[in-house]
Amino acid sequence: MSRTTLVAAGGFAIACLAFLAASSGVGHQQEGLPGARAAIEAVRFSSLQEAIDALPDEGGLVRLPPGRFEIQAPLVINKGDVCLEGAGTATHIVNQNEEGQPALHLVHPEGAQERANNLWRIRLANFRITGNPQSGHGVLAQRINEIFIDGVTVSEHGGDGIRLDQCYEDPRVCDSLITYNKGVGLNLLGCHDIVVSANQFEENQDALHCTDGFNLTMTGNALDDHLGHGVVIENTYGSVVAANMIEECQGTAIILDRDCYGVALSANVIAHNGAGIDLRDAYGCSVSANALTIMKSDALRIGPQSGRIAVTGNSISNSYIGEGKVRRGTGDLAAAGLVLEQTSDVAISGNAFSGVRPKAVLLEGDGPSSRISFDGNVLTDAESDHEQLENSAIGDNVVEK
Repeated sequence: MSRTTLVAAGGFAIACLAFLAASSGVGHQQEGLPGARAAIEAVRFSSLQEAIDALPDEGGLVRLPPGRFEIQAPLVINKGDVCLEGAGTATHIVNQNEEGQPALHLVHPEGAQERANNLWRIRLANFRITGNPQSGHGVLAQRINEIFIDGVTVSEHGGDGIRLDQCYEDPRVCDSLITYNKGVGLNLLGCHDIVVSANQFEENQDALHCTDGFNLTMTGNALDDHLGHGVVIENTYGSVVAANMIEECQGTAIILDRDCYGVALSANVIAHNGAGIDLRDAYGCSVSANALTIMKSDALRIGPQSGRIAVTGNSISNSYIGEGKVRRGTGDLAAAGLVLEQTSDVAISGNAFSGVRPKAVLLEGDGPSSRISFDGNVLTDAESDHEQLENSAIGDNVVEK
């Protein structure tokens, strides 16, 4: 066979294979995934705001590179279905504004005054934001439904660390570090079905506020060294604060006020705070299985505007560690007990009061506390006023002085 004939035969074979591949779809390359939008790489833009503004109306992903990014005005996100994601704390946004402006502002392009101006589904993930004493909030989100904040460090702002204002539907704040802010670490205003989980709060003014809300689930958080209070819940119902560690707040660890009802405070470690749990205006709530230790005053206070409370299975104690020893030194022996101030309809059962002062149960107020059931409790090394309760049921308790 001649060389010319071989070349012709080879060309024909290649053509046949190409035809078969095209016919069967094998090897066919699409130009891109139908419906996909390319991620916006902020490193290709002259500013972070320019990268955010490049988002289409349908939303999308903005990737922030590692680096230190100083801003003088808020970064504004005014579209829904947006994810702003960094490279961990190596992505550091520094708010240098000294006129009370936030670092990040999430808001409808027409503002947040109208109830209809809601955005949906914005996620902030994996970056660090710091401010200064004259800056505003770290994150200000107004009317953002299904907002999701995770893996974000928010520190040193003149206002709140994170303020969620009327973020009504399903806000979530998880696995974040919220520290050294002049205002509230996480301030929840008018939110509903809230999840706050596995965050760390350190040395803000107060750690968390939930005001005029519904259904807060706060679990597995660590709160330490706050200059004011730990958790303040007002005008909120149907909520649970469980399995948190709240230590060394100068104020009160947990406060329920302004018509709270149906709130469960359970299995928290509440240690060495100015005070423990203060039920200022709360009904139909339960306080159970908490360890309230070395509280400087009022491990649990139930005030005159609170009632219909169940207090069960708590340990209220000093720093006793066995064999006649206490852990704390002579200058740090304060360990308060339960205060009842003109309250009523309270069931107190199965609690252990040990080494607390001035009394395990202290009665205060100009009038009596009444309709109290006090049964099945153990009182060790503590005086108590429980036998002075009026119109109440005092059951079998174990008392050792």
